[in-house]
Amino acid sequence: QVQLVESGGGLVQPGGSQRLSCAASGRTFSSYAMGWFRQAPGKEREFVAAINQYGTGTYYADSMKGRFTISRDNAKNTVHLQMNSLKPEDTAVYYCAVNRLYGSRSEGDYNYWGQGTQVTVSS
Repeated sequence: QVQLVESGGGLVQPGGSQRLSCAASGRTFSSYAMGWFRQAPGKEREFVAAINQYGTGTYYADSMKGRFTISRDNAKNTVHLQMNSLKPEDTAVYYCAVNRLYGSRSEGDYNYWGQGTQVTVSS
């Protein structure tokens, strides 16, 4: 069993940056690929980024590529999402999850979801 807790959300101005963190319980964190999703009001949850268990491989949704960076610190059981050049359309609840199939962007291939952290991009 893995428990995930996201943090770092808040209000940020357009063009600004925000760094999200996801803390994982359990000793086997370094065995899992991880991912971030987001859900905007009235929309379905969408894939954002994922990272392999070693931190050596990543992939992103096209709309986030070049603006968002996913990373992990296995010594601290933490995965991060650095978000730059934020836009109002990035406003959403951001979730981290365990990636059961590296390479997938499908919600069904992720489990042990966190409770989410709200990011609001507004002036």
